[in-house]
Amino acid sequence: MQSTALVSLIPLFPLVGAIVLGLVALFSSHREVGPDKGLVGFLACLGPIMSCIVATMLFADLRTNPQGFVHVAFTWFSVGSLHVPAEFWVDRLSGVMIMIVTFVGSLIHIYSVGYMQHERGFTRFFAYLNLFTFSMLVLVLAKNLPLMFLGWEGVGACSYLLIGYYFTETEKAQAANKAFIVNRIGDLGFLIGMFVLFWYLGTKGVWTVDFATIRENAHLITPAMAGVIGILLFVGACGKSAQIPLHVWLADAMAGPTPVSALIHAATMVTAGVYMVARMAALYNLAPSTSHVIAIVGMTTAIMAATIAITQHNIKKVLAYSTVSQLGYMFAAVGAGAYSAGVFHLFTHAFFKALLFLGAGAVIHAMHHEEEMDNYGGLWKKLPFTATTMLIGCVAIAGIPPLAGFFSKDAILFAQWQQGWYWLWGVGLFTSFLTAFYMFRMWFLTFLGTPRDHHAYDGAHEGPAVMNVPLAILAAGTLVVGFLGLPEAMGGSKFAAWLAPAVGAHAHLPADLSGKALEAATYGLHQTEYLLAAFAILGAVAGITLAFLRYGGQATPVFGRARGLFALFQNRYFFDHINDAVFVRGSIDFLGWGFRHVVDRWIIDGPIRGLPTLYYKFSDTVRVMQSGAVRTYAYAMLLGTLAILFVVMSGWSLLRF
Repeated sequence: MQSTALVSLIPLFPLVGAIVLGLVALFSSHREVGPDKGLVGFLACLGPIMSCIVATMLFADLRTNPQGFVHVAFTWFSVGSLHVPAEFWVDRLSGVMIMIVTFVGSLIHIYSVGYMQHERGFTRFFAYLNLFTFSMLVLVLAKNLPLMFLGWEGVGACSYLLIGYYFTETEKAQAANKAFIVNRIGDLGFLIGMFVLFWYLGTKGVWTVDFATIRENAHLITPAMAGVIGILLFVGACGKSAQIPLHVWLADAMAGPTPVSALIHAATMVTAGVYMVARMAALYNLAPSTSHVIAIVGMTTAIMAATIAITQHNIKKVLAYSTVSQLGYMFAAVGAGAYSAGVFHLFTHAFFKALLFLGAGAVIHAMHHEEEMDNYGGLWKKLPFTATTMLIGCVAIAGIPPLAGFFSKDAILFAQWQQGWYWLWGVGLFTSFLTAFYMFRMWFLTFLGTPRDHHAYDGAHEGPAVMNVPLAILAAGTLVVGFLGLPEAMGGSKFAAWLAPAVGAHAHLPADLSGKALEAATYGLHQTEYLLAAFAILGAVAGITLAFLRYGGQATPVFGRARGLFALFQNRYFFDHINDAVFVRGSIDFLGWGFRHVVDRWIIDGPIRGLPTLYYKFSDTVRVMQSGAVRTYAYAMLLGTLAILFVVMSGWSLLRF
């Protein structure tokens, strides 16, 4: 089969799996004995694994075909000058994404077979999980904006179903609603941006929503219009990728099962915004001010989420705010024009964050679904394998070489420095210190010290092989994938060279340098990169050391003098309080007043009260004609006869004329 024909198979396999599992769940819902869980687990994992195999084949072919493979499945719709096919595109950018989604997604599916074994709705869960994978694959494979938006909305709908998996619990159902509503706010910006882009290019004679055609005709867009469109699209990215102020849903998304958290936070939904900005690189290159705004929002989100993470007691909430922070790093990179660095951090983050979430799931599973770290302690002896794999993940995200997180973070901080955004570099460096601190705080409180819940500790044990094998594979990936993005000082990034045909090359030096000037500039560049990397490593080591001194042997967190600031962090900068007061309760109160005083009083009750009043006034007016006096009736008959004669005679006169 030709490579182009294989492209559509990648999203097709999980779609078929979702349909089959959905039908099985539907027909077995009324039976006392459910379907065999082993068979359901096999069918659930088969689709993503088959997609991963096909994706790997196509990814290998991209070495000789940088422009990739395009397959038109069918014509989706055609209206006037707008023609939108269901067209899937595997180039080097989408190739990286499908490898992340299918490979890491397959491992999460396999892990879920063991983790969800005793949960009700086992089949329904995997139907949702397959559908989620299908939607994400449509998003990253789409060759045009409307098809991307279809996948964009698909992952939003599936996240609602998965976050609200335990829908009988009010708090978790509300978390699903919150994720769905907040994402709709961002999606509106995306939709308007897409319309404006189509309209503006149409005024230039190019009616298109195709990514390749947009890139070819980007020169037709003025910088001001590119900035407007870029901001609108970025609003959508803020919703999906949880950037301030639309970040409030992500921590509450922990209400879903832990494998759902791993899938959403590591490999799929939250990376969509970063991918979209990288895909639209040609547009953002026209609007440096907009890109600067993206970088500022990203780095602000990064440090804000990091400060919140140091105060969390729930192990999944720590990882949730860690994800928000790392996404901020990615946006800081793409905002600096270093698209390959941002996507590379997305790539490495998928490995170590999936590892950390699945490791946290193993801890929660062992501790009888206890998620509060204050009830952990001493679990190294009970869960040595889980502790070791999570330690690898913590070292990676802290930015300690030679693990994956060091190389991708170093590339982002170096890009900030090159742009001359030194204060953003400083914020990023401090955020790196905080990241090391809160991640090792989590690890120390969980695995070191003495048990704080002896009953749960006594029954704790490692999970089954079906849960441990994905952890081992992800840990191995975390150890090695960073070498794909070696810094310029160490020979250059293979990852950046790979992505260059899709997002362009990030210039490290002026293009007009040559000879000794180029050699001297290159030497200075490498020295700067080594120095900046040394600062980052020292910051990470300082964070780990401080975490050990504070929590290495303590049972509970201690903050001392920082209690006032700690309260700000622990309350998430009061974003939820403000949203609840202004948007939730405020809108409810306003709508309540509006319905009570406008809709209910004038629209509903108005006609009911008004019609009888109108009827009474009319009858009161005409009843004077019924006086009972014969003389009045005679006058009325006479006037009526005269009126009829006048009309008849006037009619004859008009006919004669």
